Formats: sequence, structure tokens, C-alpha cells
Amino acid sequence: MAEFGRLIIGVDVGGTNTDAVLLNCAASGADAVVASHKAATGADVTVGIESAICALLGKAQVPPSRVSSLMIGTTHFINAVVERDASRLEKVAVIRLAASNISAYTPTFIDFPPALTSIINGHTGIISGGLQVDGSLIGEIKPDEVEEQARLLKEKGLKNVVLVGIYSPIDETYKQEEQVRDILAEELGPGANIILSKEVAGVGLLARENAAILNASIFNFAGRTIRAFKSAMRRLELQCPLYLTSNDGQLLSSGEAVQYPVRIFSSGATNSIRGAAYLSHSNLGKSSKYVIDIGGTTTDIGCLLPSGFPRLASAFTDIGGVRVNFAMPQVESIGLGGGSILHAADDKKVTVGPGSVGHEIINRSLAFGGDTITATDIVAAAGTEIGTRPVYLEPGLVTAAKDRIKMMLESHIDRMKTSPEPCDVLLVGGGSILCPQELEGVSSILVPPHAEVANAVGAAIAEIGAEVEAVVDETDKDAELIAARHKAISKAVSRGAIETAIRIIEEEVTGIAYIDGKCRIVVKVVGPIDYSKFGSDAQEEGAEEIKQSDTKAHEEAKDHKLDDGVVDEKEINIETYKPFVDENRVWHLGETDLGFIAAGCYILGTGGGGSPYTGYLQTRQLLRMGETITIVDAADFRDEALLVPLGGLGSPAVGVERPGGDMVLHACQQLEKYMGIKYGGLLAVEIGGGNGMEPLMWGSSKYYNIPCVDGDLMGRAYPTFEKVTPFIKAKHINELLPASLSSGDGINMILTESKDTPSVDRVLRAACVDMGYAAGSANRPLTAKQMCEMGILKSHSLAWRLGRAVALARQKGVISTVADNIIEVCGEKSAGKLFEGKIVGVGQRLYKGHSYGEVVVEKLRDYEWDGISRNVAGVDEQESLPERVRIPFKNENLIVEAEYASAEKKTLAMVPDLIIILDALTGEAVGVPEYRYGLKVLVLVIAANPLWTSTPRALEIGGPKAFGYDMDYVPFGTYTEPRSVIDEYAPSK
Repeated sequence: MAEFGRLIIGVDVGGTNTDAVLLNCAASGADAVVASHKAATGADVTVGIESAICALLGKAQVPPSRVSSLMIGTTHFINAVVERDASRLEKVAVIRLAASNISAYTPTFIDFPPALTSIINGHTGIISGGLQVDGSLIGEIKPDEVEEQARLLKEKGLKNVVLVGIYSPIDETYKQEEQVRDILAEELGPGANIILSKEVAGVGLLARENAAILNASIFNFAGRTIRAFKSAMRRLELQCPLYLTSNDGQLLSSGEAVQYPVRIFSSGATNSIRGAAYLSHSNLGKSSKYVIDIGGTTTDIGCLLPSGFPRLASAFTDIGGVRVNFAMPQVESIGLGGGSILHAADDKKVTVGPGSVGHEIINRSLAFGGDTITATDIVAAAGTEIGTRPVYLEPGLVTAAKDRIKMMLESHIDRMKTSPEPCDVLLVGGGSILCPQELEGVSSILVPPHAEVANAVGAAIAEIGAEVEAVVDETDKDAELIAARHKAISKAVSRGAIETAIRIIEEEVTGIAYIDGKCRIVVKVVGPIDYSKFGSDAQEEGAEEIKQSDTKAHEEAKDHKLDDGVVDEKEINIETYKPFVDENRVWHLGETDLGFIAAGCYILGTGGGGSPYTGYLQTRQLLRMGETITIVDAADFRDEALLVPLGGLGSPAVGVERPGGDMVLHACQQLEKYMGIKYGGLLAVEIGGGNGMEPLMWGSSKYYNIPCVDGDLMGRAYPTFEKVTPFIKAKHINELLPASLSSGDGINMILTESKDTPSVDRVLRAACVDMGYAAGSANRPLTAKQMCEMGILKSHSLAWRLGRAVALARQKGVISTVADNIIEVCGEKSAGKLFEGKIVGVGQRLYKGHSYGEVVVEKLRDYEWDGISRNVAGVDEQESLPERVRIPFKNENLIVEAEYASAEKKTLAMVPDLIIILDALTGEAVGVPEYRYGLKVLVLVIAANPLWTSTPRALEIGGPKAFGYDMDYVPFGTYTEPRSVIDEYAPSK
């Protein structure tokens, strides 16, 4: 037997197969693989693991005592959530640390599917606590409130508890979640499972809370499963430590995995990427590589960074219908695998997948004697030896199918790339024979040895890591970065990494949008296991605990099974859906209307305004509570009715951690009291972005119980206070004052007058900083008569129609028509598609609280057009299209400048016309924070309301010169007034 160093076993549990590999730590790369094995994954995942390891040790003729550690990657826990398994998910109590009603209007479980909520929701509570983005206190922890929560939990018999503090991930001073945990642990006694949200995920209150809830709900199930793994280790006579691989490629000890099972929900893609890196280590170099993992049903494409770890998704992830924000690899998945079914249409167009024969390929595909043409049959017919019999297909069909497969892979690789330069690809997975030898935009394709078990190799080589996140003063960032490095290293050592071998794999120092003088620091480190610190942990549990099995969990018939009648939302038929407008011309909103309006508001935000998602959740929650939300046409109010313009002011980044506060409500109340008036309706100061949803919420029957006006004062989103239509005819900025500002936690101010225009925005934003970088605002009301003369009318009707157009295209599966649908809504003379392409460059900087930058969109190549309409406003031939367009922005998109192959440059659109960027594959609006390389987008323009374009004064306020461009405004088209939803659907009198 060859000389071995330390031996480790890696196991990856897939839906069909369980792969296992034995690695020799004295070697490296492919030379380290001593043996590998595949076993079927059964209903009891432990059986597959045990079978694979037993065969593995037999092949290698290695005694179990030589194995130093066992690393397992599994998706077992995520299945409980996806399947709504009430026997594995347990009730959870959630306590928020959020003083002054901050977050009260986005309650816990607000964006959970109803069926999952009924299984998991055991108790929710809010107590004093929370921090601002700068680390200062919102409220202190009050022990008596914690003790009262403990009393309620004991009454309900709840042991699984989640603690969620506002900005807890950056709380290193007060340690509020820890304070509450210590009090609860003493009150609840032994057996309490108390999860701190800060230990589960990062900034983003709702998503972090959701992740922590899922973690607590599967806590005991995870414990039973991991004990079963250890039981299998006993039977195999393995006396080594057990580790599980996390979503981001790091290791958790078995104890950590029991405590934080949500971290190991989906490690398969990461394991494949890491395994490919290890097996190809001599060919890696210092640049990123792209890993293509082709299986039986799907292909996953991920990016391998020079650090040896995958590039992580930058935003949110959906797990079983629950929005979370823990670290997950950024992966492009395609319905393409060895078992993908081939379809040939009458027009000879060939499609491959997404339907698949899956594990039945050995019975159903032609190559194995079946009667279904699969992707495997295509490569077999092209000459690859595979299967039990030869495959003969029409050469034209084979060529078309191979071209289709090639295009699918090229298109999705390009979505992952971060530069237009050719990239290197590592090819792994059992279906790798589908990949052609050459791909457009790819300089090399390498299939490493043992590629079929790269996922198990990735599990075996995983390392221990740690992460530190902080928000610091810009002036202290260098010192704070050094401190963060030391802290991250210390955390990794405490978790079991070798201190001298720890390396930094990621550092990020970024400004925070709309916030001057603050930056966010993130440091991530990893290092190999220090085995000298660990003996066997396979003996930790007694035999009695080991006997608890997953099967027994099913047999226990938990008393929190899915309640009768509780189901997730049903899809409505968008084409036949009609909103409800009563005989008095009052539009009563339903959940579908809110979804349309929110999507439309983001489109009208022209890149800015922040996401309306939180506003959508809040208003939807009101409807589910039985409240009503109404919209009325401006002309249907009494002439003298007072309509108050309102909205949020500050950084959308703060709203992610402080959603659902009542600062806008307080601002309205303060202004109403100061002026001694009574509002007749609420008015969005801007329809674009999140502020378009604000009047819907506060005008609901729960609060003011007055209608929202179908209109706004911008027709879009603009970055500063004075860019509203009433200012066009105003002689002085004071005609827009007073303006009320509220923090939502007890700080209120009213600006009564100003010496000049710039001072207003400057003063309000300075106050906003003192209020935690986010505040609610309300400005001098207009009469309904003034609104009809000076406001942008039917804005919510337009948002509704835009959102409906996108939703309809998605429901029908014809996203390629979404631009045409939007143009139809706005009018052919009023809107057009300027360009479609992919983003190839994004530059951003923060200055005086605003986000400045430029996004560059480049023309698609022929093979990239799949599913995207080529119709472009004013262009008949593809050859006439620009090579690229540049779109500068200041919070919102300002100009579209085209560059042609001839070197000619031409401005295609400019403010105040609305310049909109949509995701070409979903039809959804893409805001400035989501601009990233490789994203296929559509660039549209909608003509601005004549209030913004008909006078020099209007253009002085909202035109290109207002943003520093020395150019005269050239209109794109002729404005068409939106069709009123109220006019269309009100009953005839």
C-alpha cells in the first residue's frame, strides 16, 4: 500500500447520487485522490453515506482508524422547508429588539408563504432595543420587557427562540442580542434553543430574520440528522471529527452545524466549484475561472475566484419561497443535462430541456434502448461512445441540437462574467460530454481528473473561516480595516483553524449610498483545520441520543401540522383580472393591484428611488388584516381638499435594516398639527421607487382613512427637494414650505422658511443624518384644484399598467415582448426601446449623499439574442444599432449616449424624459444598486409630462442643465396621458 499522510473523506449528498472520495493530505490536486465511489441516495440519506464510505474504504484498503476527518455536504435540511414538512419543522418564537415602533409595520413572517407561517409561527414580540447605522442606540434593553416575553414563552411551551436586533450585525459595543439571550436563558432554563440573528446572516432585517427563523425551526431536526451521521460513523468504526460544508465553502463542526443548520442548506454548487479548483490547482493562475457542472437534469455555472472560493450572490436568495440573505454562491442554472429531452418544432427549431428523464436515462434514452431523444443521444449520434447501442439521427437535427446546447452554455457563462475578456472554464460533472470543445468567449476548457466526483473533493478540502462586518467613520477606515482583519483571524482560530495558515480571501471597503462620512467594512478569512486541537468528536453523544432517528421524527406526528385551509397564494389570471372601482369612482386596491403598482413604481424610478418591495409588503399586510386602501382621481376631490405630499428621505440602504417604521406618519401628523389643518388626501411626492407606495399605506383605513391621490409631483424619481412640479411656477422655494421631518423615534423638526433653494435640501439632509440617515417627510399641502393644475396626474394608474404589462409577459412566458407591452401602455409616440444589450461596465462614487456614476451597455452578439426582441425605436436594421450606450446617473439615469462603429456619438434621450433599464430576462426594473456586469438589459425611454418640458423654467429645474450637462433638451417623443384605471373600470352611471 502506498505511503499516506493524513487521510480525509469528503461526501456530497445529491438528489440522485451520494459521492464519496478519500484524499491523501500528503499529496495535492488530482494526485491526492486515493479512491472514489458513487452510491444511490435513498429516502434515508444516512444509508447512502454509510454505503459510499464503506465501499470507499474497501477500495482503498485503508482501516477506518487512519481517517482524520469526515466532511459531508448535504441539501437534506433545505428539503424540509421546500416540502413544508410539518414533522421536521418546529414552532418558533421571534423577538425583535426595535424601540420606537421601528419595523413594527413590517411584522415578523410578513414575507413568509402562509402555509409555512402556519407551521412555524409560535409567537412574535417587540421589545426596546436596536441601533442606528452609525452604531448609536435607538433604544436600550429593558430587562422587565425581556422577562415578560419569557413568561409568555413559558405559557406557550416554546423553546425555539430567535432574537433580531436592528443593526445587530454591527453591534460590537452594546451586544444587545447577547444581553437578551442571557436573560432568557436564565428565565427559560435548560433546553432553550436561542438563536442570535447576527450569527446567522448580515445586514438586512427581514431577510436575516427569515434565515434565523428557518434555522431555529429545523434546529432539532438537524440535531437528529447529525446524530444519525455519527451513528453511521460508529458503525463504520470512524473515530474522527465530523464536519459539514457550508453554503459558502467553509466548514462547520458538527456542533456548529447543529446550532446553525441554515448555513449548510445548499453546499452542492460550492463543493463542485471548490473541488474543480483543487483538482486543477496547477492550472489556476491568478485570474478567475468559471466552473461548469453538468449533471443529469441541470447545469450549474459558477465563478471560481483566485482565492479558491466561489463568487457569492450579492443580494437575496429565495429558499422555499422565503427571502434570505445568508452567503450563497452566485450560480447560473440551466435546464440542461445528460437526460434533457430534445424537441424539434415544425419550423425545424430545436430546443433541449428543461424537461429531463433524470435518473431514468438508462431506460428511456435511445443510447440505452429507450425511445426518448435526450441530450446524451445527440452526442452519441455525433460519435461519442456511450450507452448500450448505437444512435442514428438526422445530421441536421444533431447539428441544430449541438448548436443549441453551445448557445445555452455560452449565454449563461456570459451572464456570470465580469469582463468581456475571454475566460477559462473548468468542466466537471457526469454530463460533461455535452460541452463542445470550444465556446464563444472562452479561451480554454479544462476537464480535470476525477471531474465526476469534484463535488465530494470540494467537501473534503473545505476549510474553517470567519467573517467580520462593521460600519465605521470614513476617516478611521484604515485603522478599522486592520482591526477587522485581526478580529476575523482571531475568530477563525477560535473555531479551529491553524493561525499561521489563515489567509484573507475577501476585503471590502465601500461607501453607503446617500450617507456621507460612513463606510462598510467586510473581511473574510479561511484556514485549514488544526487537528492538534481536536480529538474525536464521534463520541460526544450518548447511545440513547444516537438512537433518535429521522424516521421516529415522522412517526411522532407533531401537533403543529399544516392547518386545514392554509395554502400559499394562488396565481391569478392576469389577462382577465379587473380591479374594483365602486360607483363613487373609488378604486379599492387588492393584493394584485399592489403588486402591479410596486413593480411599476420601480420602473418609474428610472434607476433610483429605492426598491418598493418593503412598501408592497406593508400594504399587503394591511389588506390581510382587513384594512382598506383606496385611490381617487384628483378631479374627484373637492377643489379645496388639502392633499399632503409625503415620502421617505435618506438612504435606501438604511431602509433595508429599518423597514416598516412610522416616520412618514409622524411627519404628516406634525405638519398637520403645526398648520392647524385637516388633510383630505395623501399624495406621493414622487411615484418612482419606494415613495410611490407610501401614501397607500398611511391613507389606509388603519391610519388616516383617506384616499391616495392618483398622481404625484415628479412623474418619476428625482434626487433633490426642489425638483417637483409646483416649484415650476413658484417665485421662491418658501412656497413649498413648511416641510416636516421625523425620525420615527421622537425627533421631529419643521423647516418653515429658507433664504434660498439649495439650503432646503442641504438642511433637510443634514437633519436626516442626525435622525439615523433615514426620515419621513411631509411638505406644504396642495389643494385638489392646484393638484389638477400643477401635479402629474394618473401616476398610480400608469404604475399599475406598467407592472401589469411585466406580470402579463411573465405569466404568458413571453418576456421578449415586455418592451412592446410597455410601449403599448405608454403610447407608441410616447415611449420606445432605445437599446438592448448587456452591461459591460459600472462605475459609482458617493458625493454629498448622492450616488453618481455611469453604466455602459454593449450590443449583443448574434447568439446572445435568444428570447429578446430586436425591435428598436427608429431603427429598421440590426446593423444600424449603436455598438454601445453610456448612461450616466445621479441616483437616477440622466442621459443615453450612443456610440456607433463609425465612431459617431449621438444622444438618444435625456432628462426629464424617463430613462429606464429593465432586466431582459425577467422584465423587472433594474435599479442603480443592481447594475452589474453581464446582466442583459433593455433600455427604454418614456416621454416626460409636458409640465417638465414646456417651459424654460421647468427645464432649468429638471432638465439636463440642472445636472451639469451643457446641452439643450431634445424630446424623445410626444407625451401621452396615461389611461386612468378609475375611468376604465368604474361602473357606468
